[in-house]
Amino acid sequence: MLLNLPDDQPCLTPRQFGERLPANELESPLGQQFSPEEMLGKLVGFPTVSSQSNLPLIDFAADYLASHGIVSHRVPNADGGKSNLWATIGPDVPGGVVLSGHTDVVPAEGQPWTSDPFTLTARGDRLYGRGTTDMKGFLAITLALAPEMAAAGLQRPIHLALSYDEEVGCLGAPSMIREMRETIAPPQAVIVGEPTKMQVVTGHKGVMGLEVHVRGKPVHSSVVHEGVSAIMVAARLITWLSERMETNRLAAGNAGGDSLFVPPYTTLHSGRIEGGTAHNITAKDCRFTVDIRTLPSERSGDYLAEFQAFAASLESEMQRVDPASGIDIVRRSDTPACRREVQGEAEALARALTGDNAEHAVAYGTEAGQFQDEAFSTVVCGPGDMEQGHAPDEFITREQLAAGEAFQRRLIERLKN
Repeated sequence: MLLNLPDDQPCLTPRQFGERLPANELESPLGQQFSPEEMLGKLVGFPTVSSQSNLPLIDFAADYLASHGIVSHRVPNADGGKSNLWATIGPDVPGGVVLSGHTDVVPAEGQPWTSDPFTLTARGDRLYGRGTTDMKGFLAITLALAPEMAAAGLQRPIHLALSYDEEVGCLGAPSMIREMRETIAPPQAVIVGEPTKMQVVTGHKGVMGLEVHVRGKPVHSSVVHEGVSAIMVAARLITWLSERMETNRLAAGNAGGDSLFVPPYTTLHSGRIEGGTAHNITAKDCRFTVDIRTLPSERSGDYLAEFQAFAASLESEMQRVDPASGIDIVRRSDTPACRREVQGEAEALARALTGDNAEHAVAYGTEAGQFQDEAFSTVVCGPGDMEQGHAPDEFITREQLAAGEAFQRRLIERLKN
C-alpha cells in the first residue's frame, strides 16, 4: 500500500562584531547593512537543522528586509512551526530574476567538529560553520545586497525565495513556488544558489525517498513454515533494488549512459534497515528506507510502479500464510530532476553573468525541478563546493563568497537597464 506523506578567529557576528552570541540573543537588524561575511555570521548563528523550526531566521530576515522598505511574504507549513519567505525588490513587472535558497541545514551532532558549528570561525581563507556552503553563503550574499538592490532603481525586479525543509526532500518550496507563480509577474529566470563553485548547472537527478514497512507473523524458527519473516521478505525487496540498479548500470555501459552524471544511470539504494526480535523468531516487523535517484530523462514514478508490483507479488505469498501480513510503502519525498532546457533563458542569463560556457550536472537534488514544473526557466549556480557540504568542519572560502557577490552585483547592474 502506498501512502503520501587566534589561529581560529571568530568572524564578525551580531552585537559587537567579533563577539560570539547564541542565535536567540541576536540583535534586531533594523536599518543595518552588513557585508556578506558579516551576514553569514548571523545566519550560521541560527541552528536551523531540519528537525527544528526555522522561524527565528525567518523573523530575522523579514525584519531586516522590512527595515529597508522591502515587503516580504510568509508561506508557512501546516502547523506554523516553519515557513518559507519570499519578497520582490523593484517593480513587479515581467522579466525579473528569482534568487532561491533553503534555510535549513543538516545536523552537526556526532561529527568531529573542531569549532562550534553554529559560530562562524575563520581560518585563513576559509569560513567554517554549519551551512556555510550548503547554503547560507548564497543567502548571506543575497540578504547583504538587498539594501543595494532596493536602492538601485531596478527596471526589472529581483525576487528572493527562502524555503524550509530542502534537506529532507524539498518539502517546503512547492507551496511558495505556487504562490509566487500566482502572484508575481512572470520572471525571466530562477537561479537556485546551491554550491556549484559558480559554475552553471543545467541538470541534476530527481530524488524519491520511500519508507517500507514489512509486517510479518512471528513464530519460533523451528516451525518457520508457519510464520512470515518480515526480514526475509525485506531482504528480497532490497535485493530487487540492487538487481534493478545493476540492470541500469549494464544498460548505461552498453549505451554510454548520460555522461554528465556520475554514475551515468538511475540508482536505487537502501540506507537504513531495522527489525526482528530474536535470532530464533521470525521477524514480526522490518522497516527500511529506499532512495531512488533518476536521470532527468526518466521518471521516478515508473520505478515506484515497478517496485510496488514486485512488492504486491510478495505480499500475495505472505498472505497465503497469514492474511494480516503485508507490505506498506510510504512516499516521503519526490523531488523532480532539473532538466536541460532548450534555449533556456535562465541558462543564457547565468552564462552571461559567469562567462561559463561548459556543461555541468550535479548528483544532488534541489528545488530547481520544482520551479521548472511550474513553468519557471531555472538553473543552479552558487558559491561554494558541495564536497564541503554536510561534512564536519564545513566551510566556504572567502574567494567563493566574493565570486558569488560579484555575480549578484552584475545581476543588479543588468536589471537596472
